[in-house]
Amino acid sequence: MISVATWNINSVRLRLPIVEKYLTEHAPDILCLQEIKCEESKFPAEAFAEMGYEHQAVHGQKGYHGVATISRIPIQEVSRHDWQANGEARHVGVQVLGKDMFVDNVYVPAGGDVPDREVNAKFGQKIDFLGRMTEWADTLDKQTLIVGDFNIAPLESDVWSHKQLLKVVSHTPLEVEILQRFKDAHDWVDIGREHIQDPERYFSWWSYRSPDWRKNDRGRRLDHMWASKQLAAKSVRHDLLEDARSWEKPSDHIPLITEFDI
Repeated sequence: MISVATWNINSVRLRLPIVEKYLTEHAPDILCLQEIKCEESKFPAEAFAEMGYEHQAVHGQKGYHGVATISRIPIQEVSRHDWQANGEARHVGVQVLGKDMFVDNVYVPAGGDVPDREVNAKFGQKIDFLGRMTEWADTLDKQTLIVGDFNIAPLESDVWSHKQLLKVVSHTPLEVEILQRFKDAHDWVDIGREHIQDPERYFSWWSYRSPDWRKNDRGRRLDHMWASKQLAAKSVRHDLLEDARSWEKPSDHIPLITEFDI
């Protein structure tokens, strides 16, 4: 068995205690982190190595973005795609050594507040980022798991109110359509929705602006784990940890985990 987790941690150094808590209590073989918000030299590599996660692939930058994949089993970094086309650290890909499995860790841009690229350049960058991801997926010929913060909640049951969020970035029809193109490009399987089937409620993010996130429950499913068909067929368990949203100094995202019979 191999277990893989993903978590937008929103500053790995600030939230190191809760990452260590998660690793201690849930012990995934591989953990993919997004928004680490630090340069590679500042990444807490030694702290994770002491916990047994000595295999690491870190693609960071100062203060913003950044992704890291840490592992208890041997991995090797194989790619860093610049799908943002401006040098931002938003992707790292690894191979699980000795296994027919590649894990791509991605942080898709949020896209700003207005879903119109003519008045909001950030939204245009998000759309173009997804387009480059789709071109990559169209040529993919390896058993791959892509995980991370996609910053899109595609299904009506992925948001607290489909009607109220239709014009809100992350759930607009255009973003949903473009994410579907990415899905079709490699015939990806949405592992989360294989195990927690639509229309069951499934959220992974709650805004810091909500004073009582659990009571108000205005969540969205922005974090995803998608796999090539053959690899997805080997997924035997998928869970999310909503309680992590209430941990001390929490991220606004929670971790997801999938176990594969490999």
